[in-house]
Amino acid sequence: MKPVFCIFTPMAHTYSYLALGDSYTIGEGVPVYENFPYQTVQRLRKAGFALQAAEIAAKTGWTTDELQAGIDNSSFLNTYEVVSLLIGVNNQYRGRSLSEYTQQFESLLQQAIRFAGNQADRVFVLSIPDWGVTPFARNNGKNAATVAQEIDGFNAVNRSLAEKYAVHYIDITPGTRLAANDGSLLAADELHPSGKEYGLWAEKLALAIKNVLSKN
Repeated sequence: MKPVFCIFTPMAHTYSYLALGDSYTIGEGVPVYENFPYQTVQRLRKAGFALQAAEIAAKTGWTTDELQAGIDNSSFLNTYEVVSLLIGVNNQYRGRSLSEYTQQFESLLQQAIRFAGNQADRVFVLSIPDWGVTPFARNNGKNAATVAQEIDGFNAVNRSLAEKYAVHYIDITPGTRLAANDGSLLAADELHPSGKEYGLWAEKLALAIKNVLSKN
């Protein structure tokens, strides 16, 4: 009787992903499979990386302090291989100060780095979209130039802190301003991004994550 040989192939490492944010992270107004964390995971899987479904800690309307409260009242894994952070639009919308945002965003960024096992290169900050170009803003009497200026101020803060802590920074804001002349980039509520727009974010984020994971 001939011996039977079994060939075992090593299993691919499975990566975990935590997405922290607000309505832009959960994908308000679009199906769950069109939000940017979901599309990011799908792109990475197609590229050969075994990612778990994204764990999302986000809620429509959340400001920085509300995201922190949400984190404090939730249970998480000890560490994640990938963590994204996109927060601040509701601070701007409610007229909250830049000094408050700076303090609270820095605390959230430190938390994100801890979630990533203190590996800063596993953390990805996304800039705040410019909702001032949307029909919703126009119909509610918002001045697009004023909103843009304020959004730029908040993004200057999160970009500076991303550089300070040596995490990745994904600038998606310029692309969101194209919605001023392209309704296909907006969801039906004419405020939040469409799945098409989220796909553009996912493309940038997936590429950045791929470059990091490929080094390990």
